[in-house]
Amino acid sequence: MEGSIPIETVRTDGFEMDYFRFGDGEETLVILPGLSVQSVMGAADAVAAAYGPLTDAFTIYVFDRRREPPASYTVSEMAEDTAAAFRALGLEQACVFGASQGGMMALRIAIDHPELVRRLALGSTTARMTDARYAIIDRWIALAQDGDAESLYLSFGEAVYPEEVFEQSRELLVDAARTVTDAELARFVVLAAGMRSFDVTDALDGISCPVLVIGSRDDRVLGADASEQLAAALRGHTDCELYMYDGYGHAAYDTAPDYRDRLLRFFAPETGAEQQ
Repeated sequence: MEGSIPIETVRTDGFEMDYFRFGDGEETLVILPGLSVQSVMGAADAVAAAYGPLTDAFTIYVFDRRREPPASYTVSEMAEDTAAAFRALGLEQACVFGASQGGMMALRIAIDHPELVRRLALGSTTARMTDARYAIIDRWIALAQDGDAESLYLSFGEAVYPEEVFEQSRELLVDAARTVTDAELARFVVLAAGMRSFDVTDALDGISCPVLVIGSRDDRVLGADASEQLAAALRGHTDCELYMYDGYGHAAYDTAPDYRDRLLRFFAPETGAEQQ
């Protein structure tokens, strides 16, 4: 894919939200990325390259969180804003992939707005934040509040990546930390704090579409049990498949080489089967 992916903005009555899109397939795929220190909008070209195998079947939209979030901004509110962005762009019956915090948002959208979601993939996420799962988020919030971007980036990288990947990426993480602004740290605090009370366990029966849950047995952020418990709960309500990686960490969605092919087989079974 040549050239840079342009960043676009969707506007509603209440907010503006940046997004980018790529691919020219007939079907729609929406990616809701996880919590990050700096916006994924800055990595648009890398994301488009990574999801190249899906671009023949799908036109792919990747959404940021809203611009200028309020001081208190829960995951459920993030999800509601994103659903409004879907509608503003005319998206419905989309395939949706949410990773980590983005997976929590995707769960909420599928529960509250089932007409928007045709198939749902959930990577390294949970239906309920516990104190144990939130402990590392609390640490990141404290580092961001202290203005220690380097320690934040290193703590974040060490938690989400396998040890070998983290060590290989250490210098890149330190370099990235030097570019972080005070505004980005403040935004990170707001988005991270919004996860604290997340719990949709009693609402999962509102999901009626097929679901793929992908986790990692060495997830050092939420723990392997988060994906396993989510899949077990969903199997009582809908068509749900669980796949667990081993050795790729919380960010298996970035580190597992077959991750995008697995998504393609789930979202477009006929196309995925042809490429096996």
